[in-house]
Amino acid sequence: MMLRVICLALASLLPSVALAHNVITSVFPSGQAIEGEVGFSNGDMAGDLLIEVFDDAGAKLGETRTDADGFFLFTPEQPVTHVFRGDLGAGHLAEVTMAADEVALILGTAPKSAPVTTGQTSATLNASASAAGLSDQARAEIATMLRTELRPLRQELTAYRNSSDLQSILGGIGYIFGLFGVGFYLAARRKLEG
Repeated sequence: MMLRVICLALASLLPSVALAHNVITSVFPSGQAIEGEVGFSNGDMAGDLLIEVFDDAGAKLGETRTDADGFFLFTPEQPVTHVFRGDLGAGHLAEVTMAADEVALILGTAPKSAPVTTGQTSATLNASASAAGLSDQARAEIATMLRTELRPLRQELTAYRNSSDLQSILGGIGYIFGLFGVGFYLAARRKLEG
């Protein structure tokens, strides 16, 4: 009888299983626009979601909507920090920021308060492509093709980052067995004493 009580007490202390999932949001340069994605860590993407765009002071810069795959495009007009927000309901809020210097590189201008850093960016790649003799239309087609091909890889990488790995699962199972072992030890000790 005492063993049952201890087992029930230990079972009530164990955390309950929650089927929660994290919101996945990301933004990245896409030619002359900002492309982003919104979804959940379980692989469900947020289709037809209103995405509002603000600057870092909270002034609204515009809005856009996600497509059926959870992707959106926004064309910036100012080299300022862009904050993208979407309400997925049930307490899930998506928010992601693109810094002013990254937006400035997309626009080909200097940010309002920070100098543009040099590096292998889309502006550099555009200059290299022009030197190679590609037309604007060819560059746009290549950029669209690359975005289309890279989308599934981005989704898989984000889902992998947010998933539980085998080591975490085995560690949780070991923790549960350890608690039951302590319970059985205490029950056996009480039985031997009494």
